[in-house]
Amino acid sequence: MRAYVLNKTGDTRVLNISNVEQPSVGPDEVRVKIQTIGLNYAEIQSRKGLYGWSPKRPYTLGMEAFGEIEEIGEAVKGLQLGKSAIVIGQYGCYAEQVVVPAAQVLSAFGHYSPSENAATAVQFMTAWVALIEICRLRSSDRVLIQAAAGGVGTAALKLAKAHNCEVIGTAGSEIKLELIRSLGADLAINYRAVDFAEIIRERYSGSGVDVVLEVVGGEVFRKSLDLLNPFGRLVVIGFASLNLNKLNPLSWWKTWKDIPKVKIDAMARASQVVGASHLGYLLNDTVRMNRIWNDLTSFVTKHDLKPVVGHEFTFEQMLEAHALMESRQSSGKIVVHI
Repeated sequence: MRAYVLNKTGDTRVLNISNVEQPSVGPDEVRVKIQTIGLNYAEIQSRKGLYGWSPKRPYTLGMEAFGEIEEIGEAVKGLQLGKSAIVIGQYGCYAEQVVVPAAQVLSAFGHYSPSENAATAVQFMTAWVALIEICRLRSSDRVLIQAAAGGVGTAALKLAKAHNCEVIGTAGSEIKLELIRSLGADLAINYRAVDFAEIIRERYSGSGVDVVLEVVGGEVFRKSLDLLNPFGRLVVIGFASLNLNKLNPLSWWKTWKDIPKVKIDAMARASQVVGASHLGYLLNDTVRMNRIWNDLTSFVTKHDLKPVVGHEFTFEQMLEAHALMESRQSSGKIVVHI
């Protein structure tokens, strides 16, 4: 079968299609024939050798996909051959087939397209865990979503609006701001053109925000933290601004400086909470993952929420898909069709 096997780290030129043997299926595993792959920024970091959760090379990239169940291990219960499914995992989805533990096969949405199914699991679960599980979102909250036009950002915006929150979204271009507004943002700010913190303070007469979803790090994190109201909650789910070059010692200092940091005494004075989230731990916590997925699917179905698919590529265009995501010019979710 064809797969993008990562043999070495680097720029997009390290992405090459390889012919590999079809993986065998163990008693507790499932084989899924992949139709559509959902891209995630963590895969950009993995390709560059900057993602700590990556397995030892060589390995096949890819954390989520949509496809059809082709083979089921003898010990697996509750799944059927030929059924559509969403797959999540640490790696393996940049391929024509993937074999994963049965717990990593999730029920697909019948009213979603293949692209929408491939775009749902990681971005909506990331947003759900951050906003609902950690921040305990309430309708009275004013929510700031950084990079609100991206895959996770658009999912978070939809979830927050469905909870009747007031939502502020930031992005770096007018096209992205138009998308944010179309999704219901109460305030959309171009962080490249203005100081988003000043705009928020002016808009709300010196008041800040109750919840922040932060994905950038560096100065964006520091300003976001400063905006938190008393009893505010900030969750970090990524560090898009970090760009470590192992061969350039000057980048080591900038990377260390831009990693989000907090002072407990300052947080205590305002009774604030700062946390971080990573979905990887859920892969080993089947009970918790199933509960979260069931809660999430019930909510998005009830409120008729769908992911925003911004860009679609063919399997042979994986390099172009990575380049677009790395450029930070994309909006919504990037998906790749096989």
